[in-house]
Amino acid sequence: MPDLSHLWQRFLLAIALLFGLVLGVGATVFGYSNTAPVAIGFSVFRIDGVPLWTVALVPLALVLVTGTVFHWLNGLHHFTEHMRHRRRVHELEAEVTSLRAHLDGLLEMPDHTATKQPAETISAETASNGNGDDKSAKKARKRISLSPTSETEPVAIPTDGATELPPREESSPET
Repeated sequence: MPDLSHLWQRFLLAIALLFGLVLGVGATVFGYSNTAPVAIGFSVFRIDGVPLWTVALVPLALVLVTGTVFHWLNGLHHFTEHMRHRRRVHELEAEVTSLRAHLDGLLEMPDHTATKQPAETISAETASNGNGDDKSAKKARKRISLSPTSETEPVAIPTDGATELPPREESSPET
């Protein structure tokens, strides 16, 4: 199903435009229809000879202008907060990248940015290919064992001091 939020937003903007146009036409008709002067008084404040249309339309215009300015400032605030958050996210991503590289270095992990072959492998391959002898390329490589070199190792057994047993030898798991 398509996302209708964009169409809904366009519809609301079109309705707001039509409402604003109707309001503007109504205000113009009201202003030209009510030109009689009136007196405005509030406590000690008094103004005589004010056209009637200004009594209704000036407060409406002030509210609309104030709301527009507030909306612009609110949008500017949200934009600056978004940019500050975005900059902070970039800083944290850079910190994570440097920490990951540092951790890889401490754990002696391979670098993920470029694939490197060991120098010994490259030199062995070029030497065997350079001689022209195809049989040397088919030779099996020597395998290195990572197990201990000695087949048996003495094991210390804790004693209570009463009896002494000779050290026991264990066989390696290879045999």
